[in-house]
Amino acid sequence: MTAVNLGIPSKRHEIEPLAERRKTRQLNVGGVLVGGGAPVSVQSMTTTKTSDIGPTLQQIAELTASGCQIVRVACPTQDDADALPIIARKSQIPVIADIHFQPKYVFAAIDAGCAAVRVNPGNIKKFDDKVGDIAKAAKAAGTPIRIGVNAGSLDKRLLAKYGKATPEALVESALWEASLFEEHDFRDIKISVKHNDPVVMIKAYRLLSQQCDYPLHLGVTEAGPAFQGTIKSAAAFGVLLADGIGDTIRVSLSAPPVEEVKVGNQILESLGLKERGLEIVSCPSCGRAQVDVYTLAEQVTAALEGMPVPLRVAVMGCVVNGPGEAREADLGVASGNGRGQIFVKGEVIRTVPESQIVETLVEEAIRLAEQMGADLPDELKELAGPVVQVH
Repeated sequence: MTAVNLGIPSKRHEIEPLAERRKTRQLNVGGVLVGGGAPVSVQSMTTTKTSDIGPTLQQIAELTASGCQIVRVACPTQDDADALPIIARKSQIPVIADIHFQPKYVFAAIDAGCAAVRVNPGNIKKFDDKVGDIAKAAKAAGTPIRIGVNAGSLDKRLLAKYGKATPEALVESALWEASLFEEHDFRDIKISVKHNDPVVMIKAYRLLSQQCDYPLHLGVTEAGPAFQGTIKSAAAFGVLLADGIGDTIRVSLSAPPVEEVKVGNQILESLGLKERGLEIVSCPSCGRAQVDVYTLAEQVTAALEGMPVPLRVAVMGCVVNGPGEAREADLGVASGNGRGQIFVKGEVIRTVPESQIVETLVEEAIRLAEQMGADLPDELKELAGPVVQVH
């Protein structure tokens, strides 16, 4: 009997970037570099009341575990502002305070040690008059400011000028506010110009990218329920990121925020802007399929959730594309006639009955991860089987 050489998955799946990244200024948001060639970061926002410190920190921990790098918390009340110092101190990732309507909460967030502050110039009363004081406080504390323009809360002056939230109106609002900060020699600025229509949003960011060198935070605002919002965000982000535009992203979904983070990371991985983690390659099934590909793919995905290493696993259902895809993956199965050929690093190690495909793939995936020195979660360790031998 000969032991299979599991090895370490190669880098053959890495792809070249779609475009050169847009050159921007660089910000340090609580230790996460944004812009200036830094990797695109994934953000989300808590759904708890910020004043409920325990639940908010718990949700931040869940977001951190799912791959969120920066988190935003709402601050509509004094109680929320009072909670910011504890949350900013105890959060595992940088906290951005989201401020609307009340300029006083901007100062509270800066004093609380938040990593950055998001302001919406369209709905803060007499915001322009406060820019000088905000710039002074933020500069003294080293706190970056995001100028977050939204179509739904555009300054009334610009609505009157353009008639609606056009790309030009969004960009003019953002650049006007940035110019006010610049007058006070403050340029630690990040900008977003969000709209619920991906086409308008794309046009706005393209226009904005031509007129400033600030890092840009991408978002389709009010994108909708999980399916619709995912499609809108993926389409819009894909277009812009392929043009080299975008330094941070937030997928806005009417769904738990952890789902936003999963989608955001998957978008970046799909575009080659983030190291890929577990990737399941599975066929859509067709009349040639001789096994239940849908179920196999779902079961393998569920069993390997939390896999901490980049691993491509191919789950294929027929003999047309199956062997080729399985051979190109780190690990794969080409199925037919109630059986599956198991591939590891491009070579068949054995053939198993359909009923054993999932458990075999899971065991081999875990073994590959262990060969790479991965620190596996306990639930994955429990699934590991004996070392595979071939005759």
